[in-house]
Amino acid sequence: MANNSRPTPRLSRDSQQWFFDWMIQETGKTFHFQTEGRGRLPRAVRRHAMISKHMGRSAQRMQRLAEEEAAAGHETTALARYFDAATLYGHAQHPIFENNEEKKFLHSASLECFAHVRRLAPYRIEHVDFEWNGATLSGNLHLCSTEEPAPCVLYIPGCDQTKEMHPNPLMNQALQRGMHLFSFDGPGQGESNLRGVKLTATNYEEAGSAAIDYLLTRPEIDAAKIGVYGFSYGSRWGMRLAARDSRVAALAATLASFGESYHLMDEESPRWKQLFMYLTGAGSEAELDRIMAATSLRGVVKDIQCPTLAASGEYDPRSPLEEVYELFDELTCPAELWVFADLHHALSLVRPNGEGGPIWQWDMHDMACDWLRDRFEGRSQVNRGKVLYIDPGVGGPYSPKTSEKRHWYEADSRQAQV
Repeated sequence: MANNSRPTPRLSRDSQQWFFDWMIQETGKTFHFQTEGRGRLPRAVRRHAMISKHMGRSAQRMQRLAEEEAAAGHETTALARYFDAATLYGHAQHPIFENNEEKKFLHSASLECFAHVRRLAPYRIEHVDFEWNGATLSGNLHLCSTEEPAPCVLYIPGCDQTKEMHPNPLMNQALQRGMHLFSFDGPGQGESNLRGVKLTATNYEEAGSAAIDYLLTRPEIDAAKIGVYGFSYGSRWGMRLAARDSRVAALAATLASFGESYHLMDEESPRWKQLFMYLTGAGSEAELDRIMAATSLRGVVKDIQCPTLAASGEYDPRSPLEEVYELFDELTCPAELWVFADLHHALSLVRPNGEGGPIWQWDMHDMACDWLRDRFEGRSQVNRGKVLYIDPGVGGPYSPKTSEKRHWYEADSRQAQV
């Protein structure tokens, strides 16, 4: 069987595989084709089926470098390379849509490298297990040094991430701001995948509540200050979690995945529908369509009670702007929306053109963690109820030059009030 065999039964979009393979060869990407420059896939990759092998080999080379640096006594460099290797192994296992030996090998290697990350990190990282619905879920708890209970950020990764991919211990935006961070593999992610914990329309937020149950048992964590940071597809799960669980004290939902599922499943890269067929274990394409339709945020977000930040690209293909506005208007909590002009599913102030790479991820992580800390410290939510149209070449969300409007052609309502 092929190392990343398609889910059965076949999907209608599988007929696009020849063109998808060509796009992979030409761009080095499997999705987010809008970003400038070549993607992270090695140039040896000519087809989707080749990704796991060649990304895995890149991970092996990185792991060898980490081992050599560790043997030389260069612990900080070894830590950085082990983290890189864990992330590369995570990306290598992602395109395999069955729990075969290759996927198990690559995922185990990611966990092995991250065990060295925990050992070498400049602070304490615990791999923890907690029970939920008859299954065991796992997470990484990054603990800041504090004598008093501190706020905790519950990080919800995207559907193509595992808990080992964020945060980088050498650039942990939550700990830099005096907050713990917990990243876990919910249904359909990482260790949950290998344990057969399938994703349903509602069980990710149920698992998120179980994660909060666990966090409340930890004396290091301030029970009144648990925030959720949903990144990419995690923004959708984060919204649903905050809507069902009033213990969420603040929510940052960025790289919006708020639109109806049709856009991601049938308009974006074929990769997504193939992936979610595997994550859900749906028995047919029609069943998958029903599951994904049931994840809609319509009629759900009105139940969110905590202060909320939503951030979206103006032209994010998975979240058309008018649908984002419709959902924002449903919110009854203290909410604000940042719309990044001309950007798509990569948000940044550092790179105004939206070019891909790690910098834009760090940039959004910084902004989200600043916003969450401000809420925990009781600072005024100056943009409450507002939609900010952010042109990264002009200013950020706290700049007096940033416009308050919904569309590029509208007048800035801030200027109209002057």
